[in-house]
Amino acid sequence: METPAPYIETTLSEAAWTAAQQAHEARLRPVLAPYLEARSRGEKNPVLDFLFEYYAFRPSHLLRWSPGLGIALEGLSAQGFLEQPEFVATDVGVTLDPARFPERRKPGIRWIREVLAATQQRAPFLGCHGMHEWAMVYRTEEVRHAQVPLRLSLDEIATVLEARPVVCTHFDAFRFFTPEARPLNHHQPTRATMPALEQPGCLHTNMDLYKWAYKLYPWLPGDLLADTFFLACRIRKVDMRASPYDLRKAGLEPILIEEPSGRRQYQHYQQQFMAKATPLRARLLAAYDALLAWV
Repeated sequence: METPAPYIETTLSEAAWTAAQQAHEARLRPVLAPYLEARSRGEKNPVLDFLFEYYAFRPSHLLRWSPGLGIALEGLSAQGFLEQPEFVATDVGVTLDPARFPERRKPGIRWIREVLAATQQRAPFLGCHGMHEWAMVYRTEEVRHAQVPLRLSLDEIATVLEARPVVCTHFDAFRFFTPEARPLNHHQPTRATMPALEQPGCLHTNMDLYKWAYKLYPWLPGDLLADTFFLACRIRKVDMRASPYDLRKAGLEPILIEEPSGRRQYQHYQQQFMAKATPLRARLLAAYDALLAWV
């Protein structure tokens, strides 16, 4: 056994950490099991497909619990974690070893931390009204989600978009705008401008907390990963409801962004999600800082 490491803050008994592991799986399986069963039959899911295909983090990885950095796990069962290269055995138990964090990933982790911190400090903007999904089908015959019907014609979609200010601050939404829609946007976001433009009122920025969580996994606790996943699920539903797609067959009633009442409803959701995302972002920042302190 190696000697205890200074970064170990807490030791969990086998009973304690296995209970946390089981709770993590029990929380996620009711969502993941029916999704995987439906996917095996070739069925599409407009919410979860996005979370697992666009974000590219497997359901099996989401189910895999981690204690996070600074926690040592007691008991013979903890030896199973040693199959993962980030874990080591110490005198007080099995734990994550920050010395095993890849050198090549350190600049990326610092950049994500910069984005998170800048977003947390910025005032929210609530006037975008979800126009990003509309801009992705503006003046084109190549609709991004071709398997889902539109609830308005392409001409009607263009009329709505042209009547509204397009003020998208999120690069990973903007990059899917059609070429005709990009000049309409007040901003021209790039990857490099993300620290300067990301803001906490943006649905996609708050949905991305899930991405920033799994980018750090297993170096942060499983409950934080799950919390960001469930928030992303809720946000994605509203994201698609506010789009020009007709998802009523999937149980998603449209938010009529083209009407004042729909825009007010969208802003209400922005405020709700921001209230949920702010403490999660703070926890993510703490996890990033904890790892960066040792790497």
